[in-house]
Amino acid sequence: MAFFTQKNMEFLPKKIENYAAKFTQNESEILSELNRETWAKVMTPRMLSGHMQGRILSMLSKMIQPTTIVEIGTYTGYSALCLAEGLSENGTLHTIDINEEYIAFADKYFQKSTYKNKIKQHIGIAIDILPEIKEKIQLVFIDADKENYSNYYNLVFDKLEVGGYIIADNVLWSGKVVEDEMDEETKALVDYSTLINEDKRVENVLLPVRDGLMICRKISE
Repeated sequence: MAFFTQKNMEFLPKKIENYAAKFTQNESEILSELNRETWAKVMTPRMLSGHMQGRILSMLSKMIQPTTIVEIGTYTGYSALCLAEGLSENGTLHTIDINEEYIAFADKYFQKSTYKNKIKQHIGIAIDILPEIKEKIQLVFIDADKENYSNYYNLVFDKLEVGGYIIADNVLWSGKVVEDEMDEETKALVDYSTLINEDKRVENVLLPVRDGLMICRKISE
């Protein structure tokens, strides 16, 4: 989820992007329907994770097979449904958003899915809600207000099991992170990437996929 309308997220030539999508597994019918309705009815539809990134999130979740996932930033629910594909049999995905309209939109699709009993929605400010989640976490997806990325990281880190993963979206911020002049959101994203890169308790890789995914794995407390 990214809070913008005009910025360009396309770093690859369109033909290469289309080729990569062609040889990536198709999204499910429910995801396709959610995608279409988001673009038809919701403002700033480019906040949607979309086909390629959604399949990456699904694949990572299936590799990890988490019991507990925490998603910060629900938007219309696309990424949550992708992440839920990898949940263990008795797993739970907690997804947090402050926008009640988005929560209602997403819930409609959650109820249609096979994961409806595994997804728990939280409405409110993530900084207040995260301390209320008591389970040990194996996977976190951060995709909300950029200024709080570092705060979210610090709030979830102790709850994250060693071997667990934190994925953060939009860390390239349409290339603004390498410009000389930066707004507050861009500075916050650079600070977040610096925090991860300098934290000896994790190992990390920044994938230049779509608008950038920072993936880190906790290796020590």
